[in-house]
Amino acid sequence: MRPARFQDFVLDLVKNTPGVSRVQTVAEAGESRFPYGLVIVAAGGDARWQIIGQLADGEKHDMPDTPVEYDPLPAGPEPQPGDNPEAWLAAVIGRSESREIASIARWSTREGERPDNLGLTVKFHNGSQAFVRKA
Repeated sequence: MRPARFQDFVLDLVKNTPGVSRVQTVAEAGESRFPYGLVIVAAGGDARWQIIGQLADGEKHDMPDTPVEYDPLPAGPEPQPGDNPEAWLAAVIGRSESREIASIARWSTREGERPDNLGLTVKFHNGSQAFVRKA
């Protein structure tokens, strides 16, 4: 899933999540430092997320974004308003039951990682990845 489609996918998920008062793309929010991302205002505060994509091996930008689907990830925990932003966003995406998502890894929980380095690596079954960094 490429960044533009992933951004729309996550925007849809977030806007339908209880406790969210506003979500918009970074472009709609007037952010010009990066082309893809979201600004989310929820009960736990507001957060800006940059989205960067990595194509699957052998894929080119002029090729179509072709989904590859398998069984969805097992539904994780419900997103809680008091969760840190990274855990909350991982829960929102993890509960989507998207058949394209192969795995979701939180950056702050990696071995040896700084706990303030918040972000996600979302791997897709077609071999592409999305890196979602708290900006």
